[in-house]
Amino acid sequence: MSEERTAPRQTPRTVVAMIGNPVSDKGKGAKIDAQVMALLEEAGERYDFGVIDLTGTSFDDSLNRARDRRDEYTHLVVVGGDGMIALGANAVGCSGKPLGIVATGSGNDFARGLDLPVNRIATAVEGIVGAIVRGSHIDVDMGRVTSLPGGYAVDAATGNLLGGTDGNLDGQPADTAAQPNADLPPIDRFYGGMLNCGLDASINDRANHSRLPGGSLRYFAAVLVEVTHLKRYGYHIKATLADGSVEERDIITPMVTVANSRHIGGGLEVSPYSRFADGLLDLIWIDHMPNALEIADAISKGYNGRLLASHIFGWKRVRDVEITRAAEGAEPPVLMADGEYIGHLPVRVAAQDRALRVLVPPAVSRAHAEDDGSRTLAAIERDGRDPITGEFLA
Repeated sequence: MSEERTAPRQTPRTVVAMIGNPVSDKGKGAKIDAQVMALLEEAGERYDFGVIDLTGTSFDDSLNRARDRRDEYTHLVVVGGDGMIALGANAVGCSGKPLGIVATGSGNDFARGLDLPVNRIATAVEGIVGAIVRGSHIDVDMGRVTSLPGGYAVDAATGNLLGGTDGNLDGQPADTAAQPNADLPPIDRFYGGMLNCGLDASINDRANHSRLPGGSLRYFAAVLVEVTHLKRYGYHIKATLADGSVEERDIITPMVTVANSRHIGGGLEVSPYSRFADGLLDLIWIDHMPNALEIADAISKGYNGRLLASHIFGWKRVRDVEITRAAEGAEPPVLMADGEYIGHLPVRVAAQDRALRVLVPPAVSRAHAEDDGSRTLAAIERDGRDPITGEFLA
């Protein structure tokens, strides 16, 4: 009898896609992108993996390329700041495809939170290649923002309106736009850092348009300007808390943030209790209109990890939250996340448990595996808050 033989199953070849940001830093980004591409191609020859460049002409063009050609690659590498990480998260989030991060430029709060190298290109690429070869990664949470009826997306880079059947809506500034209609696209966006809904979004927007050098300096200067004319925005909040209970109320406040990571603006620790893999988001808001002394105290605490020790801030751990307009208060500004424009209320924000796989060196993977939350719990207790309710104990 002849013996039937089955051909051995072929393991798909590793292919690494790269997306850069050639227009960043007045064109210097193109040189960095070329350097990263050369390092990846050199490593690909050494370890037998392919490399393709999917860099587009804009955030949305690069994102569409990464999504449309997702079957062509096994790993994605993005080059740049938090906005590029957001692009990568939206390209491969919930897919299981690992994301490598070459953090360059200013900010880089997400990369810093993961203990990844910043502005050390060769070191970052070496770590990514090592992680690919060894299969070393961590799975982290993301936030997902989706429109409720009436909410709509804007251009990620400019904040301008998208869509419009008559062509007159395209390019119109979002803050002067007409009321939303069915022709405007809904929001459906992942983020790794923070969703900024009020003062924090205005600060981010001002920092984006600043000509000052250095991301941290731009952000700090924007903070100083924006806190001098706080507005009372009107939000209606419906939140599912960590224990499954639901709280619903109006909040008239200058700021609402839904955080997945701790930092913003290159070091300001807005959400010091956030953890990357707890399946929860942190809802933070300004509890009352602060005076000058309270503002100064809060800013100083924001740079030493104790912002939420300030009594001007409310804090809750949430699984998801619906944010709509309250009957009172001013219209909130355009929402932002990871330095990119998102869209306008109303929205639902939900924690996506361990939805993003990130390539990291083995040492970083071990450190995150050993994080049992005890340090975060100690910080909450140090600041005098109840870890369950978020309220101050005294």
